[in-house]
Amino acid sequence: MPIRAVLWDIDDTIFDYTGADSVGMRRHLESEGLPDGYDSVGQAVDAWRAITDAQWARFAVGETDFQGQRRERVRTFVARPLTDAEADAWFARHASHYEAAWSLFPDAVPALDLLAGRYRHAVLSNSSIINQDRKLRVLGVRDRFEALVCAVELGISKPEAGAFHAAVEAIGLEPQDVVYVGDHPDIDAAGAVAAGLSAVWLDRSGRGGRPELTRITGLDQLPGLLAVNTRFGAPDTFR
Repeated sequence: MPIRAVLWDIDDTIFDYTGADSVGMRRHLESEGLPDGYDSVGQAVDAWRAITDAQWARFAVGETDFQGQRRERVRTFVARPLTDAEADAWFARHASHYEAAWSLFPDAVPALDLLAGRYRHAVLSNSSIINQDRKLRVLGVRDRFEALVCAVELGISKPEAGAFHAAVEAIGLEPQDVVYVGDHPDIDAAGAVAAGLSAVWLDRSGRGGRPELTRITGLDQLPGLLAVNTRFGAPDTFR
């Protein structure tokens, strides 16, 4: 059966999350000052990213809720006790800088334009609807996607098969009708394949090393890949 819909990840797939997070944190630290224990802004930015990954992993397995992981990111980063209100206020100040740096990757809209008349489009994200709906609206692409499914409201997250199945059900299709596109080889691509979807790993950094996955290094390659063979049975020129 041919592919009928593209299911998209958002952060670091169509939206430059890493870039916005780095710029936002640098600007935030210019205002707040460098917390004790960090020798440079670069070191602090790297630490913030590692802390974010660790706390998000806790959220993904149900050890904390969405707001709780935000608060623990702040407390761990500044390495001092904060009330919930203090942590929320710190995060809100950071978020204002982060949001000011939001941007789509340059290849996102051209790819969506080329695919618009051929495939249906939806989103599956490991974030929350309130965050991702607003983000897509600010970036001007919310109307490109007929459904937006997010882990916070769903109660399960990628790479759980149930997350992919919920997104597929939201657009009334079967897993074999849908291809998932995301930047993480395990959470996105391998998770989608295990759930019965097709998948494309968007490897923007070109790290490679996963020959079992269908891989592209830019969204400009996606329309051609889908056009050549919608089940990815043709020789893969994108690995």
